[in-house]
Amino acid sequence: MISNPSRHCTVELQALPSRIGQVRRIVSAQLRYWHLDPLIDRAALGVTELLTNVHRHAQPDKTCTVEMELLLGRLTVSVRDHDPRLPAVEHVTDPDVLATCGRGLAMVAAVSESWGARPDGESGKVVWFTLPALGAPRDRAARPPRRAADEQGARRFPEVVAVDDLAPAHAPARSAVVG
Repeated sequence: MISNPSRHCTVELQALPSRIGQVRRIVSAQLRYWHLDPLIDRAALGVTELLTNVHRHAQPDKTCTVEMELLLGRLTVSVRDHDPRLPAVEHVTDPDVLATCGRGLAMVAAVSESWGARPDGESGKVVWFTLPALGAPRDRAARPPRRAADEQGARRFPEVVAVDDLAPAHAPARSAVVG
């Protein structure tokens, strides 16, 4: 389910390996829709790591919700599950540099601007990360109102056009789900 596709996207799923790939495609499609293509790789990697942690560690079930929110030039990606245990970053002391586990949150920390985890009610948690969305369209409600041309006086800088104003009025629909 995608809600308010202009600024917020929510996907509910079972954190199974086959679903993780689908969510990566949904994240990629949503970021393309928001014209945030440079964030796709980091967001997809981060959400993959968080969903893999839910798949490996969450109890009693693997049901979770992925949310993406674009607000004031910052993309926040969060994963909410029903396991109240907060994650901990493991310090990799294993001399095997080819080990395939224990590095997920360290990778999330490496690719994101910030990340964290917080309890969510009595029985759950939210793990999140943020990415700077430089050049992202700002929330129109947060933008100050434009002044009339005669109020502006002499212009010192060229006119700045919002990214939303450059987008075509209609973009063809694309499915993020195979099948």
